[in-house]
Amino acid sequence: MSALEVNIDTFDELVIDQSHKRLVILDISAEWCGPCKILEPVITSVAQEFNASEFILTKIEAEDENMKIAGRYGVRGFPTVIAFINGKEVDRFHSAQTPDFVRDFIENNLDKR
Repeated sequence: MSALEVNIDTFDELVIDQSHKRLVILDISAEWCGPCKILEPVITSVAQEFNASEFILTKIEAEDENMKIAGRYGVRGFPTVIAFINGKEVDRFHSAQTPDFVRDFIENNLDKR
């Protein structure tokens, strides 16, 4: 599963609305961010271990109008990864992480559904 690109116009439909059907993981990153470049292949690889009906991986570049989404969720650094269930944030982590950490993050949030 590759990450579904989200922007300010599609955020509510692809993140909030979808989170009522399945877990949505949102990766908020910036193009210039070193840790973001490290995390992206890790989170994408781990996401492929799961069934797409269980959760959806989304990604938003924190630039221009999209910064409003980062502001809405109090993001203070990149990357920030937020888990959404039923339209609400239920968990988050910051910075580059190991595959085991990302896998545990997804599994722990799937258990909350």
